[in-house]
Amino acid sequence: MQFHLRKIGHVVLNVTDLERAVAFYTGILGLEVSDRYPDTMVPGGMVFLRVNPDHHGVALVGGAAKSERTSLNHFAFEVGSVDEVFRARAWLRDRSVPIHFEGRRRAGCQIAIEFQDPDGNNLEIYWNIDQVGAEGTVRPAAECRLEAQRTEAYASP
Repeated sequence: MQFHLRKIGHVVLNVTDLERAVAFYTGILGLEVSDRYPDTMVPGGMVFLRVNPDHHGVALVGGAAKSERTSLNHFAFEVGSVDEVFRARAWLRDRSVPIHFEGRRRAGCQIAIEFQDPDGNNLEIYWNIDQVGAEGTVRPAAECRLEAQRTEAYASP
């Protein structure tokens, strides 16, 4: 293998009632809110929760229809370097696995590739998720940049 998965980094769930789910994960399980996306960014809204300094370990996407079962949105694997992300991308491409996203998103600011397993489950391989300090503040949205190219990714904070 040209890359090594270090850990499952985060899980993203589709939920029918976003605020009820946030109340459960924060009030019952003790997770803390790191970030939120409004409906204008993600239909139904999205809330990022943490259990350690990683920007998020669980994220919740609102708006799942009541008639549907809630479902896994995706789960993510962390690798040890940005080079491993690019090697994973090459490995997947060489095996004709379509990549649905590559680059950097705002919340967590990790450099990532996203793809699906044979059953259509969404997967992510990423490196360098933001860490949230003891004060609980996260990177302001104005400081987040999207990059998909290696040179831009290396230059990013």
